[in-house]
Amino acid sequence: MPTIAEPSSPMAARSENIRVLRSAEVNTPRKRKLRSDSAAEVASTAALPENSISTPMKWKSPRRCTVSSPRTSKEEIKEEDSDDNLASPVKSAVKKLSDCLNVQSQWNPRDDEQMKAVKEALHVSKAPSTVVCREDEQRRVFEFVKGCMEQKKAGSLYICGCPGTGKSLSMEKVRQQAEDWANQEGLLCPETLSVNCTSLTKTADIFSKILGENESGKKANGSSSPLQQLQILFSQKQQPSSSKMMLIIADEMDYLITRDRAVLHELFMLTTLPFSRCILIGVANAIDLADRFLPNLKSLNCRPLVVTFRAYSKEQILRILKERLVALPFVAFQSNALEICARKVSAASGDMRKALCVCRSALEILEIEVRGSIDQEPQGPVPEDQLVKMNHMIAALSKTFKSPVVDTIQSLPQHQQIIVCSAAKAFRGSKKDRSIAELNKLYLEICKSTMITPAGITEFTNMCTVLNDQGILKLSQARDDKLKRVSLRVDEADITFALKEIRFFRNCLL
Repeated sequence: MPTIAEPSSPMAARSENIRVLRSAEVNTPRKRKLRSDSAAEVASTAALPENSISTPMKWKSPRRCTVSSPRTSKEEIKEEDSDDNLASPVKSAVKKLSDCLNVQSQWNPRDDEQMKAVKEALHVSKAPSTVVCREDEQRRVFEFVKGCMEQKKAGSLYICGCPGTGKSLSMEKVRQQAEDWANQEGLLCPETLSVNCTSLTKTADIFSKILGENESGKKANGSSSPLQQLQILFSQKQQPSSSKMMLIIADEMDYLITRDRAVLHELFMLTTLPFSRCILIGVANAIDLADRFLPNLKSLNCRPLVVTFRAYSKEQILRILKERLVALPFVAFQSNALEICARKVSAASGDMRKALCVCRSALEILEIEVRGSIDQEPQGPVPEDQLVKMNHMIAALSKTFKSPVVDTIQSLPQHQQIIVCSAAKAFRGSKKDRSIAELNKLYLEICKSTMITPAGITEFTNMCTVLNDQGILKLSQARDDKLKRVSLRVDEADITFALKEIRFFRNCLL
């Protein structure tokens, strides 16, 4: 009779069950673990607070993870399989921003609205939100105005500088700064009068404008002149209610210069009266106006403080142009085109208004070029690189800086152009004039080097006389033609600019 096995102990039964389960697990193929589950585990680990990072994570089987995952489609699994999915909210935000920038950065010169926006940004009358490259000058003027307001003391300041150096624009910013500062300090805002002296019918009309702006002056006796009324007004003690300071900004002050200079003297003298409340700021292009036209101001104790606005450098012009264009949602100019504009304008005058006009002219040249391509190919696509390039800017610079002297030199006959070229080489040194014979020698050398038949001495002298009549050369009087002295009336830069496009003359001028 077979033996029946007795039931084993509970511990033996439990060991047997574990053995069976392990053998079944080995024989059963394990399902491949998806990378999405690893990503989910990493993401969940990153989401844990710092104090729970050391807590061991509970393990989940691959099947359990797969069943509990809400993503079932192949596309979702593929998307989750991507490594970039770890920061999907940030990635999607960056993608949306990138798409937005790509849409905004598309410059189309055929779009009238975009072309209008660029032209307005580069217009001289467009006041930028911030005046860059003039921070130091603005600070000095503002400190002067603030000091006068704090001490309730009159004073005068003279601002000078070449045209287009930001003088008037800076004064408008200083006026706003003064009003904002007065409001913050709890002081009375100054009465502000900004007058362009070119708009005055008579130079003495500026006193009428000052009197009309001053509320207390309206009560003065009307039988006396406006200047006398102001002198009486500022010589008497004012009521505390009418002790408000008055900021007078006289732009283009050099238009007030008369033969006896009385208007300028009396205007500055208003700041020396015992109870004057005038803060006078004069703005003009004449750098030495205070020295040449106001010699007596120092003796009268009313010599103004002088602040000079220097011409813009190449770096400053380039920075201002970029500041104006950076607000646009697209790029319309190549950087090297802006650089050559800044370099040329800074070398010529440093006038920022001239740089803006050159850029607008280059934009118009591109606009004409685009319109011509539209007429030829109405359905053609817009090239991606159809920006304002070097060739457009060079053409605009040539158009802007072209002078009547350049036109005259370009229209001369060849031999007269050779004489002008010889004169440009002759006067490069410290010598200001030469004899006809010396200039003729240089002329013969150029003709010989280029195998051009030269003119005789008599014809050469006659051509120099013609150039003298046209204002290019200057001939002195002498009995013998060979002894006449020749000097150059025009700038060598104009000669170079007029003849540089001709290779022959470009080599001669090296």
